[in-house]
Amino acid sequence: MLENFWFNVEYGINHVLDIKAYDHVLFLIVLTVPYAFKDWKRVLLLVSIFTLGHTLSLVLAAYGAVSINGKIVEFLIPITILIVALFNVFTSGKGAQKEKVGVLFLSTLFFGLVHGLGFAREFKMLLGNSNNKLVLLLEFALGIEIAQIIIVFIVLFLGYIVQTIFRFSKRDWIMVISAIVVGLVIPMILNNGFL
Repeated sequence: MLENFWFNVEYGINHVLDIKAYDHVLFLIVLTVPYAFKDWKRVLLLVSIFTLGHTLSLVLAAYGAVSINGKIVEFLIPITILIVALFNVFTSGKGAQKEKVGVLFLSTLFFGLVHGLGFAREFKMLLGNSNNKLVLLLEFALGIEIAQIIIVFIVLFLGYIVQTIFRFSKRDWIMVISAIVVGLVIPMILNNGFL
């Protein structure tokens, strides 16, 4: 029982940290980069809303309530990353990330739904003929959340080092990282085969 639990949690962790499927990591980077350690509650809330979004997608997919063409989803995932990265570029230094729960949180939930559809196929393979879909799903989601928190911590830590030791301004840090991510996702969008 515990063995299965750890397998599913680990599966979730590995899914996020898979170097070949780094789109999830890129999304988390652009979601986190505008924040500092003092904003950890807000970042944790954002990441949890993202997890909630893709967990909902997985529930819907696991129970056959939703089925979307994989090519569309694979096209939409880098689009969501691009939107958040560009939002960062155009709002860096303007405090847009400090606004009340609103557009940022709703869009994060929506983007979570899209990303969840991205690994619904893989999750269905993990499910097989399991009767405990919900338990499996929660264990998988827990693994994803753990991996996301690790990535968020790394981004916040690097941001702290770059801004305190190397004296980068917060605005420059956000701009540089977001621009790098834009540079990485544009080829993902163009090479998708959907266009």
